[in-house]
Amino acid sequence: MRLVKRLPVAIREIENVWIPMKDGKRLAARVWLPKDAEQNPVPAILEAIPYRKRDGTAAGDGFTHPWFAGHGYAAVRLDLRGSGDSDGVLRDEYLAGEQDDIVEALAWIGRQPWCTGKAGMIGISWGGFAGLQVAARRPPELAAVVTVCSTDDRYADDVHYMGGALLNDGVSWGSGLFGVSKRCPDPLLSENWRAMWLDRLENSGLALLEWLRHQRRDAYWRHGSVCENYDAIRCPVFAVGGWTDGYTNAILRLMEHLKVPKRALIGPWTHVYPHFGFPGPEVGFLQECLRWWDRWLKGIENGIEKEPPLRIFMQEAMRADPNGPSLEGRWTAEPAWPPRKVIEKRLVLNTGGLEKRARRGQTLKVRSPETCGMAAGEWCPRDGGGEGPEFQGDQRPDDALSLCFDTQPLTGRTAILGSPVLDLEVTVDRPVAVICARLCDIAPDGLSTRVTFGLFNLCHRDGHAEPQLMEPETPTRVRLALKAVGYVFRPGHRIRLALSTNYWPMAWPAPQPVTLGVTTGSSALLLPAWSASGARLPALKPAEGTPPPKVTLTRKGGITRRVEHDLGAGRVRYEHIEDSGARLLDAIGMQTDRVGRDTYTIVQGEPASAEAEMHRLTTSRRGEWHVTLETRLILTCDRDRFRLRAWADATDGGRKIFQRSWDEFVARDHL
Repeated sequence: MRLVKRLPVAIREIENVWIPMKDGKRLAARVWLPKDAEQNPVPAILEAIPYRKRDGTAAGDGFTHPWFAGHGYAAVRLDLRGSGDSDGVLRDEYLAGEQDDIVEALAWIGRQPWCTGKAGMIGISWGGFAGLQVAARRPPELAAVVTVCSTDDRYADDVHYMGGALLNDGVSWGSGLFGVSKRCPDPLLSENWRAMWLDRLENSGLALLEWLRHQRRDAYWRHGSVCENYDAIRCPVFAVGGWTDGYTNAILRLMEHLKVPKRALIGPWTHVYPHFGFPGPEVGFLQECLRWWDRWLKGIENGIEKEPPLRIFMQEAMRADPNGPSLEGRWTAEPAWPPRKVIEKRLVLNTGGLEKRARRGQTLKVRSPETCGMAAGEWCPRDGGGEGPEFQGDQRPDDALSLCFDTQPLTGRTAILGSPVLDLEVTVDRPVAVICARLCDIAPDGLSTRVTFGLFNLCHRDGHAEPQLMEPETPTRVRLALKAVGYVFRPGHRIRLALSTNYWPMAWPAPQPVTLGVTTGSSALLLPAWSASGARLPALKPAEGTPPPKVTLTRKGGITRRVEHDLGAGRVRYEHIEDSGARLLDAIGMQTDRVGRDTYTIVQGEPASAEAEMHRLTTSRRGEWHVTLETRLILTCDRDRFRLRAWADATDGGRKIFQRSWDEFVARDHL
């Protein structure tokens, strides 16, 4: 990324502003403005997230928000209620009260002398969700949204459940939110910081428990899912993400269903802003946003709405590597979604592999061991762009534990764009069964790289709202969509479909070992075969941003991922350590130190032995002020119930000021 020190417009920063709420609470915000904004008001760009503007996101914010201010906008970074330095308690994600607060904040921003009354919202992940959800509320100040790595469906396409299967990334995020909601404000900004902290510690609760109580798509998940009524969104939407991220499907649904000016950018990236893009190229994302803001917040006729609305990176030659896959590819443009030049290519699952014509059928069976999935990597690797082995590895170890169907070596390039679909006739020997389907690129040297995948709780075969038990050994027709992807398989490579009955530790296993039968000859893989539309877009500019505030690394961290096999006990332990190191934010004199450890344990042949343990330790200090927050969470199960235990401990100056534990049971609901 190129750091821009001389901006077109001189700016000033207001380190903290209090935004009053109707109930008497105050929300904390940092604001960057053109220096003459009071004399020449400008539109505002709001990012509202719970990750602590003062210390947590200060460096990342510094790349982006001053850049927007230097190009003629007021940039506002808001701490949500109960987070950072804002008053109140944060009890869960995306509550109605959160949206109410943001609507109030937008009204306050619109009344400021430095604002024209128009605003946009930008955000990644939680902030991307917030932009869509508030857009559906239609506050008069909100004129456009940029939503990055977010979703329109909180149940089907979020970190908690995938295809009706429980994701351990959701358990890990539950541990993360458990800590985020319990951290203290900065004493330099709030005189009553200790009372605020004790209120958070006592009353923020345990959101993961609520997520576990809602294992099907009910009213809890429908709230905040804008797919319930796309027409509620009336302002223009720019949807952004990456194929390696967990949230790509929503971008394509938004492009299909929204009836407002819309635009999409999909690269090969994971859960990061595109100007930090990895894997693959960093791009001039801020410049693309500026064109969007100029058109819809300032009314500048720059022609952006006349361009093809979808810019997509078609990946190829991807090679799995836990530290980050290597890949090639090129950008392409599409004038509409679904694309006109995609046709369904049907490949039949035959005994001999994936073929164009059906052969005489038979039932092939697989019963994957509980440790199938160790090469999966994280569901959403590099959340925040950290370094370390979070990506998929060579898929051959998992392929060996799966039922695989291969094509012959390809004679030409085969491009797919969209969601591959499985049309299967299956049997299972248990009433509850979870399967994983992976589409892999097999290189001539044998390396197996996962191109896309899907997890499917077969009890959800007719929808997520009313799951139904499977009838053991009864042939059942199921239709399952894999995660959307844009990919080109090269000549000489093979396409592999791998089916397994476990994908641990990414997904929680079914209550009992499952044998899956697949009827060949009548089961098929439907590929969205693509050919270029010929549409063209202006080339993306190189990535740039503004220099962030100075951060001094006082202790180096890193990410570690390791697997231990106890051959005698048949136990496998998978450990993921994310150590952020110790960092001193020079401008405010605060040092933070954060370490997280996720451990997943399972015993071969005993799916009810599954255990996920999460540990987080956060320390903040400045001079004699020194506080710590330690949280621990353990999720276990038997065949009928989940058991969730959690602990939170806080110290101030080395003295314990809070300690609490939770121990709750939740019935398994077709899971």
